[in-house]
Amino acid sequence: MTVPTGRVLSPLHAAWLCVEKHWAWYRRNWRATVISNFLQPVLFLVAIGIGFGSQVQPSEITGGVPYVQYLAPALVVITAIQNATFESTYAILSAFIWQKTFIGIVATPITPAQVLYGQLIWIVGRLLSGCAVFLVIAALLGAVSGPGVLLALPFATLAGMAFSAPIVAFSATLDKPDSFNTIFRFVLMPMTLFTGAFFPVSQLPDWLEPLVWITPAWHGIELARGATFGTLGFLPALGHVAFLAVLTAVGIVLARKYFHRRLAM
Repeated sequence: MTVPTGRVLSPLHAAWLCVEKHWAWYRRNWRATVISNFLQPVLFLVAIGIGFGSQVQPSEITGGVPYVQYLAPALVVITAIQNATFESTYAILSAFIWQKTFIGIVATPITPAQVLYGQLIWIVGRLLSGCAVFLVIAALLGAVSGPGVLLALPFATLAGMAFSAPIVAFSATLDKPDSFNTIFRFVLMPMTLFTGAFFPVSQLPDWLEPLVWITPAWHGIELARGATFGTLGFLPALGHVAFLAVLTAVGIVLARKYFHRRLAM
C-alpha cells in the first residue's frame, strides 16, 4: 500500500488503499484460510446435507425438496456469518494491539473512518467470495435446486455484515481477546444451530423463538431460502432487509466512533 503524502485523499481512494493492503497480504497467505472459509461449510453440507439428509424424506418441512437442497441456501448464510465473525474479532484486535497496522495507517493522510470503511469493504469482499465458492461446490454436489439460489449471495452478505459491523465496533473497544470466546460459544454457535438452518424454528420451544427472530442469521436464512424456492413475499423480504440494514448501520456508526476514539485521540 503506497499512500501519497502531502495531499488529502478522497474517502473512496483512501478506503481502497486499505483494501489493497489486505489483498497484498491475502494473495500470499490465502492457504491459511482455506479450512475455515471454504472447507468447513462444505463438510457441513456433505455430512449433514448428504449424509444425515439421506435419511430425511422430502416433506412439508423441507418444502418438498431433498434435505440437501433445503440446507444449501441456509448454509450460505451461516458461512457468511462465520467468516464475518473471524474477520471482525481477532483480525481487528490484532490491527490495533499486536501488529498495530491501524496505527501505522493513520500516520498517513488516511483517517480512522477511512480505515474502518476499507476494513468493511474488505469483509464484504471476503464474504462474497467465500459464499460464491461454497455455492459452486454445492452445485457440483447437486445441492442447488435452481438459479434462485444466486440471490442467496447478496442476502448472505448482508446478514454477515449485520453481524460483522457491531462486532467490529465491539472489537475496537477491547485490549484483550478474552471476550471473543464468549462470542464464539454463546452467540455464533447458537446462531449456527438454532436459527432455522437445519430445522424450522417452529420446532423450538415457544419462549425461544423471539430470541431467534432478533438474530441476523434467521433473517438471512429466511431471505436466502425464500429467494431460492420462490416463496419470499415482498413485505416479509422488505422487513428482513430493513432489519439487517439497520443492524449494519448501527454497527458502522458505533465502529466509526470507537475507531476515532482509539486512533485519533
